[in-house]
Amino acid sequence: MKRSTAAALQIFTVLLGLGTLALLLIEPHFEGRNTRATAFEVYFHDPFLAYVYVGSIPYFVALHRAFRLLGDAGRSGRFSPFTVDALRAIKRCALTLVVFVVGAVGFIVALGDDEDRPAGFMMILVVASAAGAVAFTAARLARKLQGTLRTSPV
Repeated sequence: MKRSTAAALQIFTVLLGLGTLALLLIEPHFEGRNTRATAFEVYFHDPFLAYVYVGSIPYFVALHRAFRLLGDAGRSGRFSPFTVDALRAIKRCALTLVVFVVGAVGFIVALGDDEDRPAGFMMILVVASAAGAVAFTAARLARKLQGTLRTSPV
């Protein structure tokens, strides 16, 4: 991989992480019941929001691993055992994110209003599909690279 391509992808990864973090911090203030709430009430009186923040940790870990993977690929220009380990970590993070999303839908169904259920099921379809696709792709790439690294002399 060319250094410039890797740097551009690293910049995109950082921007994606910053955008997600900004959305996680700003969106709760615009939610219907939080429009007139103080910051303390928004962040410390909502157990679902705490669950969402804990559930976002695997996402940010996967972004960090992708950033490091791109940096390694840009420096060396080839794949290494580090690449396979990073792809496996990204796969595990994506699967963990799917588990958190399923738990969030359970949370919404058990404690939410009847109006929230369709949005919860749509959330599981979108996020779980995307995270599942990332996990599948990372697993396939890791398996393919593992076979390539075994057969090629280093």
